[in-house]
Amino acid sequence: MALELPPLPYDRTALAPHISERTLEFHHGKHHAAYVTNGNNLIKDTPLADKPIEEIILAAAGDASKAGIFNNAAQVWNHTFFWNCMRPGGGGTPSGEVARRIDQAFGSYDKFAEAFKQAAVTQFGSGWAWLVQDGGELKIVKTANADLPLAHGQKALLTVDVWEHAYYLDYQNRRPDFVQSFLDNLVNWDFVQQNLEKSA
Repeated sequence: MALELPPLPYDRTALAPHISERTLEFHHGKHHAAYVTNGNNLIKDTPLADKPIEEIILAAAGDASKAGIFNNAAQVWNHTFFWNCMRPGGGGTPSGEVARRIDQAFGSYDKFAEAFKQAAVTQFGSGWAWLVQDGGELKIVKTANADLPLAHGQKALLTVDVWEHAYYLDYQNRRPDFVQSFLDNLVNWDFVQQNLEKSA
């Protein structure tokens, strides 16, 4: 099977109170798991069955006949990436090269945080807000549903999931509070740094 459900990189209780164990039980254990199952069922006995997930996504992107494959494979990738974007005791202002690049691109961390939150809060319906590297520049983008930077030639550095299942059990309709808590308490800047180094 090409698509896999990785374990969370921390215990399900580790992100509380910002993200509860109950949310992670549903989000990782049900939603993410379902994308893996559905995606594998769709690629079974096809040339994509044993391909790496990035190849599956790119092969299906923009092909209406492969929309189901794209949606499920992209959501497997998105969620795996999202879990790694967080850590217990994370968030706040980054340091080192990440901080330098953010200051260079946005003027300051506070301006970055404001723009990132704005992108996440104004994404209509389900989707994602991202910090990406695009042609050497750092940018903030948002995508709807399963769409992701990979399909647009961009390198993902950080994301927050703004599908309702990511936050509704803990925050109800208060998406801005969820995104603020993500920025203040959860962002894994070490992971962002690793992504920046890989794209160098």
